[in-house]
Amino acid sequence: MNKVMLIDDDAALHAVIARVLERGGYSFCGAMDGESGMAMMAQEDPDLLILDVMLPDANGFDLCARLRAEGSLIPVIFLSGKTDIVDKTIGFRAGGDDYITKPFDPAELVLRIEACMRRALRDFEAAQVGRQTGTVQVGDLEICLDDYCVYANGTQVHLTAKEFEIVALLAGSPGKVFTVAQIQEGLWGAGETDSKSNSITVMVRKIRKKIEENPSEPRYLLTVQGVGYKFWNGR
Repeated sequence: MNKVMLIDDDAALHAVIARVLERGGYSFCGAMDGESGMAMMAQEDPDLLILDVMLPDANGFDLCARLRAEGSLIPVIFLSGKTDIVDKTIGFRAGGDDYITKPFDPAELVLRIEACMRRALRDFEAAQVGRQTGTVQVGDLEICLDDYCVYANGTQVHLTAKEFEIVALLAGSPGKVFTVAQIQEGLWGAGETDSKSNSITVMVRKIRKKIEENPSEPRYLLTVQGVGYKFWNGR
């Protein structure tokens, strides 16, 4: 059973959406503000997130951008009373998958959830078919492409899905320089580079903290100034 999470400060809306989703065969969880919502996401591991734009303690667009920067692939549907195309554009560029304006028909929300879930499943299946298999050994790093695992000196390093995909992409062609745009396209597909422009830098910084002995002087994930990044080729 797929689980849908709602982050919105309207208790009545929680009750309505919970009832509609449970009738539709989904499980439901919800939070009333951004920070408790982010904590609940880590515990509940939902399959889709419905996110209000205007929360008491946070902006929904910022929360979504934070999720994407951390490598989360969860489908996100924004809820907002704002109908302006500018707000919708901000939402999609923050990494949202859909945008619904209030008031809305709960039946339409369920249809949009189903459509987002179908797209997410297709993307996952396509990634599984297209990705590399096997193990790549670079120095003291062992990258297990089948299992999405990285080991440094025999100890497992815990990377997010997107962090691992960056490592796998670069380590699969050690010594080859990848531009930021090429990395973005490899992770999110063509046409998504503008909305993901800051995410690569953030994730590279996090990866280095996890795999490098000295992140300020990296051995494996190297910067090519003015171009992009490459993985050490062992020489």
